[in-house]
Amino acid sequence: MTKTKASLKDSKEPPVRTHKLDSSNPKLTYIGGSKFDAWNGTLANQALSSGWYGNNPDADRTHKLQSASLGFLAGVEKDELEGMLAAQLLASHNAAMKCYRRAMIAEQTFEGRKENLSQANKLSRTYATLLEAFNRHRGEGQQKVTVEHVHVHKGGQAIVGNVHGGGVLTKSENQPHAVAHKPSLQLTSHATKEGMG
Repeated sequence: MTKTKASLKDSKEPPVRTHKLDSSNPKLTYIGGSKFDAWNGTLANQALSSGWYGNNPDADRTHKLQSASLGFLAGVEKDELEGMLAAQLLASHNAAMKCYRRAMIAEQTFEGRKENLSQANKLSRTYATLLEAFNRHRGEGQQKVTVEHVHVHKGGQAIVGNVHGGGVLTKSENQPHAVAHKPSLQLTSHATKEGMG
């Protein structure tokens, strides 16, 4: 059975609206990282909603706290994904600090203090995970260490080359100018800091 025009009008679903996306003059890119201020403004509002402004918020204090939050978002150069991660970093920080603050209230039970500290701990771990994801997205999450010279002393053995799965590519296979040595599959701790120069 097909829906008639009358039944479509009576539908509870909201009509689909079209939106004009204008990236010609964004003013809030520094907040959300997007060329579209609709996104930047939404992200700013979400981040500001994560803050705690007191039980009886004072307009001046609230303005200062919100300005500080926007300052954090503005201080992070970002694209849209980094904007989201920055907002989540801010939100998890705000929530953790609120739990830490609640844990310090003197007139509470031991269980209340323990629960607040437990939640603060979880939120702090979430923050660290978000920060790691943020750095990975930027390509700053992994360190690569290149050892230029290794001295293996008499009796010592070392693998020279890149280990892929179960096989070994020797240095001479990777670098034709290198002197070929037969690599061993055992590593020893004979390579010392003095020997690495």
